[in-house]
Amino acid sequence: MEDHVHVLASLKPTHCLADFMRELKKSTSGWIRNETRRRDFHWQEGYAAFTTGGTGLEAVRQYIVNQPEHHRSVNSRDELLALCKEAGIEVDMRFFE
Repeated sequence: MEDHVHVLASLKPTHCLADFMRELKKSTSGWIRNETRRRDFHWQEGYAAFTTGGTGLEAVRQYIVNQPEHHRSVNSRDELLALCKEAGIEVDMRFFE
């Protein structure tokens, strides 16, 4: 999608999500800048992360595959806000500006 990326990753319990996201953003920023010559590329400061168990993996994979179709009816901002509200996650609206 043009305004967000979904990553389905399996992390060991000893992995720190913040460290994973920092390294992912760091390495992909360099790759995008070098491969596309887009020197102005940068990730937003924050990110959203949700967990799933083994039984939910296929549903999440299908959700990601169907993003273009899905976002014809629901924009990504509104969907993320609704997911956070449903999960009881307090949202910092600075990341939505």
